Amino acid sequence: QVQLVESGGGLVQPGGSLRLSCAASGITLSINRMAWYRQAPGEQRELVAAITIGGSTNYADSVKGRFTISRDNAKNTAYLQMNNLKPEDTAVYYCNVAWHYWGQGTQVTVSA
Repeated sequence: QVQLVESGGGLVQPGGSLRLSCAASGITLSINRMAWYRQAPGEQRELVAAITIGGSTNYADSVKGRFTISRDNAKNTAYLQMNNLKPEDTAVYYCNVAWHYWGQGTQVTVSA
């Protein structure tokens, strides 16, 4: 049974940083595509960042240069380092593995 457990969300001031984690069990992250999505209230879920099996990454234009996706194969855990956060980054963030499996989501709120 695949389980993805996200953590690291919270309330942060504009310009601050957070690191989200996605701990996986029942599936090996190193041999699957892994991605972070987010969904703001009233909006569609959107891709934030993705990392391929080979380690290639891609980012939404809105987060390029501020967010970094990474993966620790030994811990079977993926991360999203988010720097210089903006109010428009406020959303529920979800990890996704192999296109099919989703975590429960973690709330990120950027507000003064």
